[in-house]
Amino acid sequence: MAWMIVPLQRYFDFKGRSRRQEFWMFFLFQVILMFCASFIDVALGYGQVDSYAQATEGYSVGFSMNSSGPVMLILFLALIIPALAVAVRRLHDTDRSGWWLLLAFIPLFGWIAIFIFYCLEGTVGPNRFGEDPKGRMPGVRG
Repeated sequence: MAWMIVPLQRYFDFKGRSRRQEFWMFFLFQVILMFCASFIDVALGYGQVDSYAQATEGYSVGFSMNSSGPVMLILFLALIIPALAVAVRRLHDTDRSGWWLLLAFIPLFGWIAIFIFYCLEGTVGPNRFGEDPKGRMPGVRG
């Protein structure tokens, strides 16, 4: 649980490196919060919940939630800076500049490339962005 809030403690910190665990746990934290915010917005009368009924059987096969209410907006604005900061630090851990985030503006190819970068193991030992967050040294087996 602590890994989920580390990026909030490093709110405006775009320097240094972040481990995969820190990045992905914060991503999960955001998804959970956004899901809860959607429910709150729908309960407040913003957005809607649609149920899809199968035409022949008449039972529900799923639902979708469309929410763009004030709770979701406030949460988005509160989380955008730490989300960008942890994304930049994650790229730094793979010895890439934060400018690589601009790939996200290239549909599909850019998204896949960024996803791969986020999944890669960080550079062993120090790199140009700082010390290894795992404390590993090059050439030393643990």
